[in-house]
Amino acid sequence: MSYQWRNAVQRRNHKERAQPLERERLGLLEKRQDYKKRAQDHKVKRQKLKILKNKASERNPDEFSFGMMSSRVDSKGRKIADRGNKALSMDVVKLLKTQDAGYIRTMLQMVRKERQELEEKIFLGEKEAQTLARERTKNGKHTVFVGDKEDQKGFKADEWFGTERNMSDRAWNRPRKQATTAKDESEDDEDTQPKKLSKKLSKKQQESQKLAEKEERAVRKKRERAQERLTTHLEAVKARERDLVIADEELEKQRAKMSNTIGGVNKHGVKFKIRERKR
Repeated sequence: MSYQWRNAVQRRNHKERAQPLERERLGLLEKRQDYKKRAQDHKVKRQKLKILKNKASERNPDEFSFGMMSSRVDSKGRKIADRGNKALSMDVVKLLKTQDAGYIRTMLQMVRKERQELEEKIFLGEKEAQTLARERTKNGKHTVFVGDKEDQKGFKADEWFGTERNMSDRAWNRPRKQATTAKDESEDDEDTQPKKLSKKLSKKQQESQKLAEKEERAVRKKRERAQERLTTHLEAVKARERDLVIADEELEKQRAKMSNTIGGVNKHGVKFKIRERKR
């Protein structure tokens, strides 16, 4: 037996071409054997579809089959087939309806409780904002630091904060002083008005005024967003409560019909009424 030296030398392993990095999201790279299988499967399916299309085009719409004798259709012409489900007795169905009614009423109680809590939160939020505003105007303090005792003696709070004298004691929601202007003044006078006010106020006063207005706007926006979120949640809870009430009423109506204590509409669309004893 001759010895082959070419088998003794280690050769490089054959590696298939991989998917490029920019196309890794597309999965493995398709090889020729994969393409052949996919092409054969596509060809078989195309032939089957062609055969089915020919059968459908050559089908006689008036043809008869004995299956038509035992099958039924509804009012829209759809075939009614037996799904193999076992029909339940009337007592079992009534029991299931009772359990469904209990579940719906339990969920309805939970939703009503959630709605009441949300309504209380919204109401208390508005009330709390009002009380907080009153407390701030009543008990708040605003400290201003001056250079020396002479400045302290000559300090005027209304000029410093740019407000009326009776409003200078407030630490929150302090309205600014506005120049009285007539209604018939021209637009030029209105443009020059803020310039005059800015000249009267010092730089520190303007900065404190802007900072106070900015903080007030931020607090107001935060409160408004919280109220909007609560209101949206409350509307969704109310809609869920309405749906549960409708479901409870419908289920109660079905149970009454099963007990023959209420009239209704039969399967043929005819209204009927339960016979009552003559008085």
